[in-house]
Amino acid sequence: MVAVPCNQFGAQEPGTEAEILEFATARGATYPLFSKIDVNGDTADPLYVYLKASIDNGILGSAIKWNFTKFLCNSEGVPVQRYAPTTHPLAIEPDIQALLDA
Repeated sequence: MVAVPCNQFGAQEPGTEAEILEFATARGATYPLFSKIDVNGDTADPLYVYLKASIDNGILGSAIKWNFTKFLCNSEGVPVQRYAPTTHPLAIEPDIQALLDA
């Protein structure tokens, strides 16, 4: 798991990268935290352009609707599943295990 901060959703990530890292680690985050980026629009990071193009969100389209949208990629970096912001990270464990067992 990695985290990629984005301030495009209700200004929930307004701080500097150092402030965001401090906030996350103070709450127990032990996963890598990447630089703050945009995930939607003309300034969307190429990673999210790729992820969204690979797996859209059905009738809602490919745009990221809110923070904490999750993507699961296989060992080749190909997205295989997209999860809603409300999906708890531990709920993804069976899908991760299935990829590891494949």
